[in-house]
Amino acid sequence: MAKQPRVLTGKVAAITGGARGIGKETARSFVREGMKVAIGDLDLELAKKTALELGPNVVAFPLNVIERPSFKQFLDDAEEALGPIDVLVNNAGIMQLGSFLEEDDATTQRQIDINVNGVLWGMKEILPRFLQRGTGHLVNVASTAGKGGFPGGATYCGTKHFVVGVSEAVRAEVKDTPIEVSCVMPVVVKTELASGLQPTRGVKHIEPQDVAEEIVRALHFPKFDVFVPRQVQAITTVMNVLPRRGREAIATALKADKVLAQRDDATRRAYELRASNSEPGLEPGAETKQLTEST
Repeated sequence: MAKQPRVLTGKVAAITGGARGIGKETARSFVREGMKVAIGDLDLELAKKTALELGPNVVAFPLNVIERPSFKQFLDDAEEALGPIDVLVNNAGIMQLGSFLEEDDATTQRQIDINVNGVLWGMKEILPRFLQRGTGHLVNVASTAGKGGFPGGATYCGTKHFVVGVSEAVRAEVKDTPIEVSCVMPVVVKTELASGLQPTRGVKHIEPQDVAEEIVRALHFPKFDVFVPRQVQAITTVMNVLPRRGREAIATALKADKVLAQRDDATRRAYELRASNSEPGLEPGAETKQLTEST
């Protein structure tokens, strides 16, 4: 007998980095399901515009994911406005690319603060609320970069490996509770974050709506591993049973080893500049200052 999808109508969701990209499209998909949504973003003005665009069931609040008090305030504000949160989507993240040895410390720290600590603080703040109420679904947005290492994005890959690992560990810790945990691992998504990246063989770049649809599906039919597109799960399974030399040969054949390294830096310029200013108080690194001076 087929499993019945869980009903999402009336549920409350909070989404980090919800003003644009995957976060925005996930909010849009949630609204279509009859959910109420709070989006948190460092860019509050854009978040408010997004909320206005998506309708009366969406509210926007300021959020700096690297600061735990800011995350707590975001969740408190969301619950005051919409009611107890049923779903948290830890979506906020940045990807700054370049040679590992040439990456300045500010860029390294920024990616760790946002991609790692931003997920940790969300988990630490939401899970007690879920456990107290005996219900809740945690969705961490990682990447297929969390399953492999790709030249040109070493720090980014490391942060996404962390998201996958911490999600797996926490899932095991709450397995005897009603709490659900999902880890979303998309390939390259057509957002500003992925601007200037080259396509790989066999796996096309996907739309943010594709990721949003799989997140909704994971809420209807809870599962941990959420690969987008789904065919990537089969590729990953095969890769995991091969010796390293075999895995590297397949990566080369698919041009996966070039996707971050052979990027168009001119196309990425605007995104890299915005990412470098995504952590208030942390000075842009040397590379970013050079980019700013040259524009």
